[in-house]
Amino acid sequence: MSQLHVTNLHAHYGQSHVLQGVNFDVRAGSITTILGRNGSGRSTTLKAMMGIVSPTEGSVRFDDTELAGLSPTRISRFGIAYVPEDRQVFPNLSVGENLLVGVQKARPDTPVWTIADMYQHFPRLKERRDQVAATLSGGEQQMLTICRSLLGNPKVLLVDEPTEGLAPQIVAQVRDVLVEIRNRGVTIILVEQRLTMALQIADSVLVMGHGQIVYSGSVVEFRKDTTVRKRWLEVA
Repeated sequence: MSQLHVTNLHAHYGQSHVLQGVNFDVRAGSITTILGRNGSGRSTTLKAMMGIVSPTEGSVRFDDTELAGLSPTRISRFGIAYVPEDRQVFPNLSVGENLLVGVQKARPDTPVWTIADMYQHFPRLKERRDQVAATLSGGEQQMLTICRSLLGNPKVLLVDEPTEGLAPQIVAQVRDVLVEIRNRGVTIILVEQRLTMALQIADSVLVMGHGQIVYSGSVVEFRKDTTVRKRWLEVA
C-alpha cells in the first residue's frame, strides 16, 4: 500500500529549474533508494518533500495529507523526519543534549525510539554522551544526526547521503540501523552514492536524471537492467 505520492513535483533555485515533474509512489514500511549522478535532483527532491525547498508546482501527499507548501516544522508534525547530508548537529551542546532536543511524544501506531535505543545501536555515542558535538568525528556526527531524527518517532525518514566520507566500519553500522528502522515499520527514502550498500538494503529503486524520475523498479529488476545503469549512473 502506497504511503507517499509525489506527483508532478517542480522546484527551482532562482532561475535554475532543478525538479522538472518528479513522479513516484512509496510503499509503507519499505526502503526506497534514489540513485543518480550529482546534480540530477536527488537531494532537492528530499528537501522539497520536507519543505526546505518550496515546490513551485506539484503535490506531495502523505496518506491523506497534502504536504507541498507547508513549512518543515508543520511537515515534521505529521511524522516526517529528515537526516541532512551536512550533519546539522548543535555544535555547542553535548551528545546527550543533542539527543534530548530530538525527543518527542509517541505517535499512534508508530515505533517509539528512546535514547537508550540510540546508545545501544551506537555505543560510541554513549561513550561520548558528555562530549561537545563540535568535537566529534564526521562519522560520529552522522550517527548523532540519525539518532536525533529517530527520537522524533517518525513514520517516514528522509535520509540524504548518510555514508558520505565514512569509514567502512561506520558504513556497516549505518546500514544495519537503517535496516532495523525499516523492520520496525518506518518508511525510508534514501539518497545514497554507495550503490552496493543501497542495493543491499533497498526494496525499490528510483533513478533520477535531468530533474525527473527516469527509472522505477525493484532491486531485482534494476540489477538486470544494465542499460539504465550505463546511461544514468556510470561516469563516462
